[in-house]
Amino acid sequence: MDDFFSYAAKAEGGTSPDWEKEARDLAQKYNGKNENELVRDIFSRAAEQKRNGTLTNEQIDDFYRRFAPMLDGAKRKKLQKLILQLKNI
Repeated sequence: MDDFFSYAAKAEGGTSPDWEKEARDLAQKYNGKNENELVRDIFSRAAEQKRNGTLTNEQIDDFYRRFAPMLDGAKRKKLQKLILQLKNI
């Protein structure tokens, strides 16, 4: 995943209709890294895109809607906090 926008476009049936496969591929990329490393990397990429104006709050919300169902309650709450932080940048 290079950016959240391309992920959202692919998830909506753009260039790659299999967004779940991309999510699995992304998870494989981070296999062996701890949760903090994963969160830090994703957050820093998203924050940079938000500052550059290439990531909107709507895209952030869409990302949350797609991934939240795959998480347990505690991880979903962590993701909600990260989403709020990103939206406030």
